[in-house]
Amino acid sequence: MEKTGNQKILIITYYWPPAGGPGVQRWLKFCNYLPEFNIYPIILTADPDSASYQVKDTSLIEEAKHIETYRTKTFEPFELFKELTGKKSLPVGGLESDNKSIFKKTVNFIRGNFFIPDPRRGWNRTALKKAGELINKYKIKTIITSSPPHSSQLIGLKLKKKFNIRWIADLRDPWTDIYYYNQFLHTSLARTIDKTYERKVLENSDYIITVSNSVKNYFTEKTSKLKADKIRVIPNGYDDRDFSRTFPDFSSDLFFITYTGTITALYGINVAIDALSELKDEFPGLRLRFVGTVDNDIKKIVTEKGIEAITEYISYVPHMKSVELLHEATLLLLCIPDMKKNEGILTGKLFEYLAAEKPVLCIGPVNGDAAKIISECEAGKTFGYKDLTGVVNFLKEIINKRQIRNQKNQNYKKYSRKKLTEELVEIIKNSN
Repeated sequence: MEKTGNQKILIITYYWPPAGGPGVQRWLKFCNYLPEFNIYPIILTADPDSASYQVKDTSLIEEAKHIETYRTKTFEPFELFKELTGKKSLPVGGLESDNKSIFKKTVNFIRGNFFIPDPRRGWNRTALKKAGELINKYKIKTIITSSPPHSSQLIGLKLKKKFNIRWIADLRDPWTDIYYYNQFLHTSLARTIDKTYERKVLENSDYIITVSNSVKNYFTEKTSKLKADKIRVIPNGYDDRDFSRTFPDFSSDLFFITYTGTITALYGINVAIDALSELKDEFPGLRLRFVGTVDNDIKKIVTEKGIEAITEYISYVPHMKSVELLHEATLLLLCIPDMKKNEGILTGKLFEYLAAEKPVLCIGPVNGDAAKIISECEAGKTFGYKDLTGVVNFLKEIINKRQIRNQKNQNYKKYSRKKLTEELVEIIKNSN
C-alpha cells in the first residue's frame, strides 16, 4: 500500500488505558500500527481519576505510553449509583440486568430518560475545550470519535460544525438498536431525542466505521441521507504480536472449556450449562472456566445445575494473561446475548479465540455475523439457545477425538490488527 505523508490525527475515545476491555484494545492496536503508515495518532481521553470503567487493565499502560495522550476531567453519576445499590462495580451499559424489582426499574428509567444518550456525557464539556486546543495546536485535519459511550460522538458533531474538520465516527456498537436498549424504559420524548442525536451523527460525519455488516445495516436504515459508500465495516481483530510469544507449557488430562470476558443473565449460556450438567458424569475431566466478570445469576444457575464443583471463576486478568489462558483451554466458549437484533454482535474476543487456534463453541444466532466468521474459518460451530442436543453432540465429538482445529484454514489471519489498520488508513486517506 502506498503510504500517506506524515500526518497527525486526533482520536477521541473515552476508554483508554488503564481502562480494559475490547473498546480499549481496538484503538490501542490501531494506534500502535498507524505510524507504520506515517499517520501519527494523538489521543484525547477521560482522566482515569474521574472516569467510570467496568474493568481496568493497568498492564496496557506500558503498551500505550509512547502514544501522545491528553486527558480531561469528567463528571458522572456512577458513584451515586454504587452508593444506592451497594455495588462496587458498574453494570454493563449502565444497565441493571435484573429489571424485575421496582428499584432496579427505577434505576434503568433514570438512566434512560435523564442521561441521553448516556451518563458519560459529563465528559463532553472538558473534552470539547481540549479538542479545540489540540486541533489548533497541531493543525489537525482529521478527527476520529469512537463509541460507546455514544455521547462521545456528540463531541465530533460539535467539532465538525465549529472547525469544518474531516470527521470519522467509529461506532463499535449499535446505538438505539443495542440489544438491551428497551430495558432503559425510555419515554417517547427521550427516545426521540436519542434517535435525533444518532441521525445527526450519521448524517454529518464524513465517514462511519462499524464492526459488522448487521450493525452497518442498522445504521443504514436510520436515514435516507446516508450513502452506502460512507459506512465501512472494520471488525475487531487479534494482534499477531500477542500470539507470537512463547507461552508456558500446559498439559492436562482435564478438558477445559473457557469463557473470557463479562457474562450476565442476558447472555444465552444456559444451554451450555445444561449440556455440561448432562455430560459431567460421563466425562469426569470436564471443567468450565470463566475468566472475567460473572453475574451472580450465572453462578446461581451453575450451582442449581450441579456443576459448581467443576467450575472455576477467575476474575479479570491482564490482557496477556487472558491470551495465555486461551492457549490453556481445550475448547473456547462464546455466548451472544439472547435478545432481538443480536445478529450483528461481533465481540473482540472472537478474533482472539480464532488466533488461539482452539475449537469454538458459540451459543447465539445461527445466521449471525459471528456464526458466519466461525464457519468461514472452520473454527467450530454455532448453536441456538435451545439446541441442547446439538451442543451435547458437539462436545462429545470434541472430547472423544480431542479434535483440534484444521490448521490448514488460515482465513482468520485477515483479521490481524495490522491488516485491519491498513483498511483504516485507506479511510483516513479518503477523508483528506
